[in-house]
Amino acid sequence: MCGIAGALAFSDDFAVDRSTIERMTEAIAHRGPDDQGVLSLAASRVALGHRRLAIVDLSDAGHQPMPNEDQSLWIAYNGEVYNHAELRESLEASGHRYRSRTDTETIVHAWEQHGPGCLPRLHGMFAFAIWDDHRRELWLVRDRLGVKPLYVHRSWRGVAFGSEVKAILAHPQIAAELDEEMVLPYLTFAHTGPPRTLFAGIEKLGPGEWMRVSANGDVERRTWWTPFAPGRRERVRGMAQPERDAELLRLLEGSIAKRMMADVPVGVFLSGGMDSSTNVALMSRVSEKPLRTFSIAPRAAAEHDEGRWARIVAHRYGAEHRDIEFAPEDVAELLDPLAYHLDEPMGDWTAVPQMLLSELARSTGTPVIHVGEGADELLHGYRGYGAYRRAAPVASLPGSVRSAVAAAATVAATRSSRGRHHAAALVDVARSGRPFWGGGLAFRGGLAGELVSADRATGDPAADIEGVWSRLRAEDPEADLFEAMTYVDLKRRLAEMLLMRVDKTAMAHGVEVREPFLDHELVEFCLALPPHDKVAGDRTKAILRRVMDPVLPREIVHRGKQGFGVPVGAWLRGRLGEEVRRRTLGCGLVDRGVLRDDAIQRMWDEHEAGRADWGFQLWTLHTLCAWHDRWVRR
Repeated sequence: MCGIAGALAFSDDFAVDRSTIERMTEAIAHRGPDDQGVLSLAASRVALGHRRLAIVDLSDAGHQPMPNEDQSLWIAYNGEVYNHAELRESLEASGHRYRSRTDTETIVHAWEQHGPGCLPRLHGMFAFAIWDDHRRELWLVRDRLGVKPLYVHRSWRGVAFGSEVKAILAHPQIAAELDEEMVLPYLTFAHTGPPRTLFAGIEKLGPGEWMRVSANGDVERRTWWTPFAPGRRERVRGMAQPERDAELLRLLEGSIAKRMMADVPVGVFLSGGMDSSTNVALMSRVSEKPLRTFSIAPRAAAEHDEGRWARIVAHRYGAEHRDIEFAPEDVAELLDPLAYHLDEPMGDWTAVPQMLLSELARSTGTPVIHVGEGADELLHGYRGYGAYRRAAPVASLPGSVRSAVAAAATVAATRSSRGRHHAAALVDVARSGRPFWGGGLAFRGGLAGELVSADRATGDPAADIEGVWSRLRAEDPEADLFEAMTYVDLKRRLAEMLLMRVDKTAMAHGVEVREPFLDHELVEFCLALPPHDKVAGDRTKAILRRVMDPVLPREIVHRGKQGFGVPVGAWLRGRLGEEVRRRTLGCGLVDRGVLRDDAIQRMWDEHEAGRADWGFQLWTLHTLCAWHDRWVRR
């Protein structure tokens, strides 16, 4: 796992010199503490940069940017391709010559052999840039699920790219500016969806996308993967239940075994829930050494402390377990580092414990970590999904009836935070006619519009989510509600908030994170499962619980979902809240008239008085303000 950056000039006055790329890669040095490399091809007006975190083949042979045999192709690569060894066999048989044991070199040769047609052959997580000197083309690629991020700046002068926005901002001709149209969508979804970001002029590739940039400035952008594999629904739903159970276990075991590929120690972030416990149980079957497990809990907050469950699992499988606590003071100390490392604002407060866990893992010499991200989306583990399933029939009502439903539900959704999930889901569905907007939405039912000044509220969250639904229907018009909900969250919340958060907080400490539940073959299988394999009565993740019942301790399988979180609502009523409130009300977005201070004051007053619990919303608002004041405010 690494960090990449670079630039391609369309004119002589766009900087692509070595010193510029060195500054760009230095800005993301935390992603790759083991090596640095820069390629500058002055005649082609292109340069690639790389920071290396050595995981596979720790020798100097893994140095990047890396060429093919005749140096007509160069790659700067961030990720892991788990099937690189088997791909190597066929490439060597075709005459390609290797100089290392790295997966990087396999991508170079596969691209030389097949061009972008090699992408479906690559199993793993990755974001990479390839310069084709013969065709004078720069290719930028993001993996299927969007595990690894990739940002791009484009202008008439040239393009610049990087694993993090801060690498692009290190370019001397690119400045941080606010895209006001993205403020309302951000406040609604607690993240921004591709292609745009809150930085004007800086976009990001979406999950499973590539971008081709020619030396003359022509740009082409496409999605190269869909989770709706041909015939998958008929094949999976044609299986008997025992067959489906066996297939899930086979895919999980295979995914975990592939992700054990490393020449360094591998560990697990263990909460004691189904997903991370499954990782530990199945990893223990293929690991020759005791696993290293790590857990964290907020101090004096028993409802968020899963330490007891984590210790049960760690003891069962002989893991070397470490756990830590954190307190509001630790969160206060991380406010500025989080604004720096996250690059984009995101409302997921579990960035705090994950930042601390990553620091702990790195301090123990464990630079590779497995996590459970993706299981809740694939198998409908979130409680909030139920509210949308109940609200979904409203989407088929006539527009006038939907408008009446939306008006009636808006009052409950905007004026009370207690039990508002069902009303808020009704508002979303009635307003747009779409049965699902996404898990974990923040400001809903018109509340975001109250926070943003009327003349600055130019973005449209409903249009934003409509674009995702349009792509869904184009890829598979027959997708049922369960499949559609998973698709929307795979494309948006999972990729652009949860996986972004995991990547940025871990790489801040030079830790590579792997997600076994997001192997693309497993994703395609789970997406096609019948709904009752996901939710059976009040049991979520029904098939996973069946499969793991003989494997995991029964108290783990049969406990309810607790969530890996922070008591953000309670902590924002204490000294931490005083600091966050001060920063929010003093935010540059208030000064420049984008956000309304009276609406912010009212929300804080309601929260502190206990009349409402706006913890998630206030944290989402704070991360927007912290981002703006760190990167944009001057």
